[in-house]
Amino acid sequence: MPKLIFNCTHGRDDAERATLPFIAANVAAVSGQVAYVLLTVEGVWLATNGYADDIHFEGMPELRPLIDEFVDSGGAVWACGACTKPRGITEDQLRKGAQIVGAAMVVEEIAGGAQHISFA
Repeated sequence: MPKLIFNCTHGRDDAERATLPFIAANVAAVSGQVAYVLLTVEGVWLATNGYADDIHFEGMPELRPLIDEFVDSGGAVWACGACTKPRGITEDQLRKGAQIVGAAMVVEEIAGGAQHISFA
């Protein structure tokens, strides 16, 4: 089965760009695809409990329920370890379905054929 990795680099700094990867990843997860959202840079905050609760871009779904639906549909939220460390984010701060991963794990998935999709 194809694997899809959706990169998200934004959080509260840009609600539209924080939401869009989760919309696309949700479509993939609901349709039975193996889907990951890779959070990098400021996006890693989305992996923490409560951070996404008040993020909403007009015309798009609210972000917190969207993330919940993604995880409930089997999707995984990956927070970049190189990005979480300088921000002081630890595993005990993470929301359900999120984990901190290293670059080796991401590279392994892409080398194994996972498609990487980025929303700039």
